[in-house]
Amino acid sequence: MSSIKHTVRAKAVTLKTARGRKPSSQRWLQRQLNDPYVQEAQARGFRSRAAFKLLELNEKFHFLKAGITLIDLGAAPGGWTQVAVQKINPRHTGGKVIGIDLLEIQPITDATLIQGDFLETNQRQKIKELIKEKVHVVISDMAASTIGHANTDHLRTIALAEMAFNFAREVLMPGGTFISKVFQGGTDPELLKEMKRHFKTIKHVKPQASRKESPEMYVIALGFQQ
Repeated sequence: MSSIKHTVRAKAVTLKTARGRKPSSQRWLQRQLNDPYVQEAQARGFRSRAAFKLLELNEKFHFLKAGITLIDLGAAPGGWTQVAVQKINPRHTGGKVIGIDLLEIQPITDATLIQGDFLETNQRQKIKELIKEKVHVVISDMAASTIGHANTDHLRTIALAEMAFNFAREVLMPGGTFISKVFQGGTDPELLKEMKRHFKTIKHVKPQASRKESPEMYVIALGFQQ
């Protein structure tokens, strides 16, 4: 079991009033109040429970190293960026952490944050001007808004993963790492085939910090090669 799991403990919280709340809202709030990862994220100052997913993935694959350059796609609200800054320590190592999202991201010390679409040419150019050279890691926790239809939700999220992969191919240095959210069942066969052409190792992992009912998992691509 991950050592991170041992540090996360639930403290039961009861919803004191349901007045004015729909049953679905009550269930969501009750789950949030009693989610040990939500509680621990708040205790550690992380902006989202998703921070623990990245911590788990890094504990297993060791891709976050002091001094590297990393790009976080779909970074809002900033949980993954916060973890990256902690591990890379840009202020003292010369590394860089760059986050981009369509939504505004509140400032994170030692991270460069961009509000925009990484698919737009001007935003890509902005990122390339910031990095000046190739990067070590590209991460993406992007997921399309779900509509409740499993196949459609899967296809939309895979499309985002493919876009992130294509961007990663533009900016990764040899030996670099790419990580992206996909849905249960893993990466689309055609995308997986293409990824295998450009990375030495491909793994699929569902972190313990992912909710059991969530269909999400992550593809980890190691050892980038043109």
